[in-house]
Amino acid sequence: MTSDANPASLLTIASGVAIAEAVHAVTGLPAQIKWPNDVVIGGRKLAGILAEAAVQAGALHFVVVGVGVNLHRTAYPPDLASRVTSIEAETSRPPDRAVMLAEILAAMGERYADLRAGRFDAILTAWRRLAASLRGAHVEWESPAGMVRGRAEDIDRDGALLIRVGAKVERVVSGEVRWMHASSD
Repeated sequence: MTSDANPASLLTIASGVAIAEAVHAVTGLPAQIKWPNDVVIGGRKLAGILAEAAVQAGALHFVVVGVGVNLHRTAYPPDLASRVTSIEAETSRPPDRAVMLAEILAAMGERYADLRAGRFDAILTAWRRLAASLRGAHVEWESPAGMVRGRAEDIDRDGALLIRVGAKVERVVSGEVRWMHASSD
């Protein structure tokens, strides 16, 4: 058990772990996580997570987590077709929505219990396992100083992405990170 992480900052990370675990449990598909809020299969987006926080008088009041999972085949716009997938496209059979929902809720409940109990290492370890192929990937993002490129290394105790840029490691807390390709080393 650790006490130096912020449970609210790990909510999106924990949700991604839960969705990837639920998809794998129901379908057997090798779901992985792409920081900060996507679940992917073979590099194509299967699910996304969005967390919105309400702050009152400078204090976190509540967080709403929304999850979208592509269940069925559909005609995607041409600019998205090669970057997205669905459970039906990956398994060649329509998914059972009720079973998927039940597994997602159970997994979310387990990971929320980890957050409440301060079991942050369990969440971080699971995230690292589920994002293993993306570690070492070339990434770029827009910083206040302009476009920055580096290699994804890890996440820290608060869920920020750690990116090696030359000799130093940059900490990215939020924003759009473009994943160029996974490393083969």
